[in-house]
Amino acid sequence: MSKALRTTRHALVAAVATAALSVTLTACGSGSSSGSGSGSGHTSPMPGAPSPSASASASAGDMAAMPGMNTADTGNGLAAAKGGYRMTSSATTLAAGKATGYRFAVTGPDGKPVTGFAVEQTQRMHFYAVRSDLTGFQHVHPAMAKDGTWTAPLAALEPGTWRLYASFIPDSGSGKGKDFVLSRTVKVPGMAMTTPLAKASGTTTVDGYTVAVKGALMVGMAHQLTATVTKDGKPVTDLQPYLDTYAHLTAFHQGDLAFAHLHPQTEADGDHGGPALTFHAEFAQSGNWRLFLQFRTAGRLHTAALTLHVD
Repeated sequence: MSKALRTTRHALVAAVATAALSVTLTACGSGSSSGSGSGSGHTSPMPGAPSPSASASASAGDMAAMPGMNTADTGNGLAAAKGGYRMTSSATTLAAGKATGYRFAVTGPDGKPVTGFAVEQTQRMHFYAVRSDLTGFQHVHPAMAKDGTWTAPLAALEPGTWRLYASFIPDSGSGKGKDFVLSRTVKVPGMAMTTPLAKASGTTTVDGYTVAVKGALMVGMAHQLTATVTKDGKPVTDLQPYLDTYAHLTAFHQGDLAFAHLHPQTEADGDHGGPALTFHAEFAQSGNWRLFLQFRTAGRLHTAALTLHVD
């Protein structure tokens, strides 16, 4: 789906929504960076105990007795099956402390593995991993075998419960052109160490860069969020393209780990992005959202962790 179509879709949602709540944007914590490449990830210790989602839209027959599946679905990435498409995997546990590959497939309404996917932000599949306490974030791009089996290359995982998300757009069939985010959970054995989520603040730093966010948002409506990047008090203007834009933004809701992909409005045009980056932001529910902003400078990918509190 093109950025123009995404913008139109979000504008239509905003025009008909009736919510009139306000959002207080705050930022907290710090992120660490990894080397360049599509398989980069971010891990840091910081928790929050998850609670099950309240609504279930998938039928019991569609969701029953599959390992790692959470039957709750609020339409925001918390189900393994939706609209006839299903994320399948035999893995219910992954080893702690070492790099590993998570194997999965996406089946279509006919029950067969889907092998045709549209390219979105340079990739046919975006894959995310986050621990139940909103730490250990990884964003990677799996490789697909001819039979439709994907392998996501994950960096070392800390013990605990992890939710794994597959974000994709089929390029044929009943789901052609539609965004899907499906997810499953896995356990990583060992003693899970948790720390309360850091107190909110207006900015965060990563690798010497300061990231500040602002925007007037309302629950359930698409509005503009702006992230500004500075270094040593000076505006950063040498951001390099990353996934066809100058920054990638993903958010997860504290408690149930609901997913929100915040779509970029700033298209990349050479190695001179920044300091301000704009996004379409839409949050379906109130509470704390942990946001991960990824941007590249001098060939290095940085991941800044921010907390948004939505009233």
